[in-house]
Amino acid sequence: MINAIFLFICMVFVTFIVVIFTLLSGEIYYIGLIVVVACILYLLFVFFMSHFFKTKKRKRVFISISIIAIIIASIQPIYRAYDSSKIIGNMEVDIYQYIPFSENGRIATLEEESSFKVTDDLPKIDGATALYPLYSAFVQATFPKKDYDPYFSEVMVNQTPNAYEKLFNGEVDMIFVAAPSDSQKKVAKNKGLELEMTPIGREAFVFFVNQKNQINGLTIDQIKDIYSGKVKNWEDVGGKNDSIRAFQRPEDSGSQSALQRLMGDKAIMEAPTENVASGMGDIIEEVANYRNYDNAIGYTFRFYVKEMVKNDQIKLLEIDGIAPTKETIQNGTYPLSTEFYIVTAGTDNPNVEPFIEWILSSQGQEILEKTGFVPVR
Repeated sequence: MINAIFLFICMVFVTFIVVIFTLLSGEIYYIGLIVVVACILYLLFVFFMSHFFKTKKRKRVFISISIIAIIIASIQPIYRAYDSSKIIGNMEVDIYQYIPFSENGRIATLEEESSFKVTDDLPKIDGATALYPLYSAFVQATFPKKDYDPYFSEVMVNQTPNAYEKLFNGEVDMIFVAAPSDSQKKVAKNKGLELEMTPIGREAFVFFVNQKNQINGLTIDQIKDIYSGKVKNWEDVGGKNDSIRAFQRPEDSGSQSALQRLMGDKAIMEAPTENVASGMGDIIEEVANYRNYDNAIGYTFRFYVKEMVKNDQIKLLEIDGIAPTKETIQNGTYPLSTEFYIVTAGTDNPNVEPFIEWILSSQGQEILEKTGFVPVR
């Protein structure tokens, strides 16, 4: 009896710890199954110690009840696992294929030698995932040849929010990113930093849906209505009668800041946790990939989805009747064209300014265009 009580206390403690970790991980739909399995194991031990299983009938009854309990407790986890398996396509990108000086690299190169070279005092660089192929190509053209690990070197890629944070903390000299959010501007101001933003190229902020969605385009007003929560059904914007699952990005990410600028004074609806994608193709396991729902809508930047992900399970929407192409970005007809920047915050590295000037030169803009972006000049 004492052993049974001790085991019960241990089981309660272990179950409590497992439940806490499950809650912290956000996988709350496993809690019921965990509790059921813990109870079954405890009862199994108690019945075994008390010689309850003297007959085959008792064993069959216990096994049957246990199986039924586990099946019922497994319904939600199985549904969620199936739900999560429906991916619009793996938004992960093998970032290592864009490392400077890689033998099998996929970055743009110049036909001739670069007119600008850095030999010492290498500027420390960070930036958005979608811009890594671009600034990696700049580095290959101008920096000395060596290993530039994307997470532990002078040339890193840690996504927009982390890049801004590193810039504010003085850990890097320059970052390649979209314009800062209001909160990022506030942080810089509170730290006494003056952000210098140099536009180096143009890009399209795009919205996408599943290929099975019959919608091919939306107006800006319709997008605002969807992301404000005013429109909740595709039928209201010319689609089939189905609810709209509008994915968002975390605060301070480049694309979320772009959405906020698009929305203007109209408040963005609060997104459920499962509708927030952590990254634009997060490098390891942080991203919550956009789900392959017929009723889903998401947003990103054109280069990332067209050149890096190359996903044939989604389609980019026309906005106000204009498709997001290099031509429509260049001529200004695509309504959601936006500039991206090199952002500095008072670095004393002597090579930063000449490096920026070279990026804006014909050679730098040639690399930018070869990469797949639209030059500012």
